[in-house]
Amino acid sequence: MTTAIPPKGTGPLARREARLAWGLLFPTLASVMLVVILPLLAIFWISFKPVDLADLRAAAPMVREDLRDADEAAPYIRYRIRNSSQTDPISDIVLSDTIPEGVELLEVPEGCVLEAQALTCRFDLLDPGGRLTLELPVAVPGDIEAAEIAIETDQPAISGAAENVLTSGEFTLENFAELFDAREFWTVIGATLFYTVFGTFGALIVGLFAALLLNKEFRGQGVLRGLYLFPYVAPVIAVAFSWIILFDPFSGSVNALLIQMGVTDDAINFFGERPLALVMVTVFEIWRYFPLSFLFILARMQSIDTDMYEAADVDGASPFQKFRYLSLPMLMGILSVLFLLRFIWTFNKFDDIFLLTGGNAGTRTLTVNVYEQAFALSNIGAGAAVAVVILICLLCFSWFFFRFMSKEEGL
Repeated sequence: MTTAIPPKGTGPLARREARLAWGLLFPTLASVMLVVILPLLAIFWISFKPVDLADLRAAAPMVREDLRDADEAAPYIRYRIRNSSQTDPISDIVLSDTIPEGVELLEVPEGCVLEAQALTCRFDLLDPGGRLTLELPVAVPGDIEAAEIAIETDQPAISGAAENVLTSGEFTLENFAELFDAREFWTVIGATLFYTVFGTFGALIVGLFAALLLNKEFRGQGVLRGLYLFPYVAPVIAVAFSWIILFDPFSGSVNALLIQMGVTDDAINFFGERPLALVMVTVFEIWRYFPLSFLFILARMQSIDTDMYEAADVDGASPFQKFRYLSLPMLMGILSVLFLLRFIWTFNKFDDIFLLTGGNAGTRTLTVNVYEQAFALSNIGAGAAVAVVILICLLCFSWFFFRFMSKEEGL
């Protein structure tokens, strides 16, 4: 009689190990869900809402309380109530306050109830931008100043019901319709693709050449490696404004040098002319982020076995042949990973372009468009719609990348 052996990984011990592994991973997965998934869901939700910047703060009743005519014969407590919104009404308003000791309420107006020292007033509706004043006559047989201080320090509570566009059932496709109908939308798409593709390939190529140069032992190699890292580790604000000053058309050193050399007769506005501004911000992207590619490629090159190169030298291979047939196949894995990461990061890049040009002169990318729609134009819904377009573009790119990636790269 033979006993069936369960397939590998399906026995009781394997199942217990799997449960333990998932239990250990659950806090990390939950954190990722909270940090990544919830904001994405919020962006999708807002993209289908007619939301302006002012709508992020729901309508709420505001109240201020003070004691008036305290030195006169007929003092009264005044409540000034207003609607914080200019567009949405507030209903079912409830005002709650505690009348301080030493203050006697002489008359309770309609809609208010006084139990001991607890005052509760109800109002049906407060129109958009509406104001309401409630005056309650009181008697202050004791210390007037103490009563004033007690009223000022103990502010009343107020609540009300108001519809919020963020939580309402109103949805619209107007944000996406306006986005795709906009005259400059496809221009923004083109600028984004140009900036992303050339910036990504440029950073990889320059990083590859830098790694090839510093893959040999020579005096001062460590210092030169440190200098290569300067663009990446330097504060982006400092290097961006340094470039603006260097290429300034009026007082920039680059323009002065070009004019003295006879290259040009007039100053060139590098960051203010189409399409030169887009080229310049792309060059800045390459210069600033090639050190990241340089570090990863150099680390991979130094892990390659040198025996292959020695054998190639014996066979009389040229430096180009050694790079083409030995180095490049060994570097394809890290180059592929760097291309994926740099493409996503460059596609989402905002600060570099905003600091250099502010999105002007044909340099407005999708990320800059998010900022302009959401904050410059106060259209949060349209800004979220652009963010959704960015997410869809990156998902399509990631799918295409992994779908057609060579299996030899292990991705």
